[in-house]
Amino acid sequence: MGKTYIDTVKYMVYANMEIDGLVEKPDVVGAIFGQTEGLLGDELDLRELQKNGRIGRIEVELNPRGGRSIGKIKLPSSLDMVETCILGAALETVDRVGPCEAKIAIEKVEDTRNSKRKLLVDRAKNLLKSLLMNEIPESKEISEMVRQEVKVAEIEEYGPEKLPCGPGIEKQDAIVIVEGRADVLNLLKNDVTNAVAVGGANVTNAIAKLAREKEVTVFLDGDRGGDIILNELARVADIDFVARAPPGREVEELSRKELIKCLRAKVPFEQAGQNGEEKRDYDRRGRRYEDRGDRRERGGRREERPYPAQAAPEPQQAQAPQPAASQQADLAPPAPPKEEPQAKLSIVPPALLSSLDELENTLRARFYNAELAPTKEMPVRDMIKSLEEEKAVHAIVFDGIVTQRLADLADSKKVAALVGIKLGNVFRKPANVLIHTKT
Repeated sequence: MGKTYIDTVKYMVYANMEIDGLVEKPDVVGAIFGQTEGLLGDELDLRELQKNGRIGRIEVELNPRGGRSIGKIKLPSSLDMVETCILGAALETVDRVGPCEAKIAIEKVEDTRNSKRKLLVDRAKNLLKSLLMNEIPESKEISEMVRQEVKVAEIEEYGPEKLPCGPGIEKQDAIVIVEGRADVLNLLKNDVTNAVAVGGANVTNAIAKLAREKEVTVFLDGDRGGDIILNELARVADIDFVARAPPGREVEELSRKELIKCLRAKVPFEQAGQNGEEKRDYDRRGRRYEDRGDRRERGGRREERPYPAQAAPEPQQAQAPQPAASQQADLAPPAPPKEEPQAKLSIVPPALLSSLDELENTLRARFYNAELAPTKEMPVRDMIKSLEEEKAVHAIVFDGIVTQRLADLADSKKVAALVGIKLGNVFRKPANVLIHTKT
């Protein structure tokens, strides 16, 4: 039997077939050749056409159904349009397959060159796209290479440690602290010129000096290394905002769009843990710091052991409220006497604890006077600014994290108590400020 030469096929004849009986494929092919033999003359005889490669292999598909055979026939042809249609009509003359009656109906005659034309058009489109992308933009690529070299040339060094930084590090009022030189280069390439690299987990005095003078945004990788550097920065520098790369990503590999998105999504340092930026750090804080030798003694705050110890330097002040110990409401001290810098608390009044339960999950803060009456309420993000403007705040209750910056400011403002949700990186606890956290 002949072979289908796909490259020479011009037309494909599709026919539907119904046979009143169960037959095999060779029976159908034999019936087609046998009943069309001599029907169209020698020039259109199917056997001769197939032998000469003018038509291809006749393909038959059969499906038995309820004692009958239903199927399709495909006849590839390299003849012209007229001769192919004549062959299709000849197929419909087959009325028996073996002893069974049969009916064949032509479904369509398809010009296979249409599919080739479609493939041709699609391929031409792909070639054109490749030409436009790989050849024509060559001049643009050269310009981009030159631009990147200029950005690299703009990188400067800051401080005696020669930290990599952008040219705008001293000119602008705000800075972006990143991890390494590659991060600074990526920010420079995307027109952020006020970045400086810490160069590792050891934060230098130059970074601490910059943090005191300027508004600081820490922009770190979205991995554990970023968490470690953030903890080290918080220990020696005042951080205003925190921005993080997506989890598992590094700042140096972010695109311009991703950089802008991350910087716009920065959050105040006091809210960083509540917005998911450092939550994984605080959720496992106890276990991780125990692995480090518990050198920061974080576990002690859960038992509130530091609070009585804070009153130890002046025991006569700590024992003053003891006669009324049965009534916890009387433990709130009176207004600070003039000769003392501020009042002290040895235990958190129940009114402040109930206020903490009320404010939890609201991201709000509340100021109290010496009589434990609320005087002002605001969002947590505005708490630092409001505290700087206030003159007489006795206690603060807020839905957030107690940080070193907040503790120092509370001490300078003579605040007696800070009541929050979690304790952050507070390594220098003020002796005159009672710090209480829920967890």
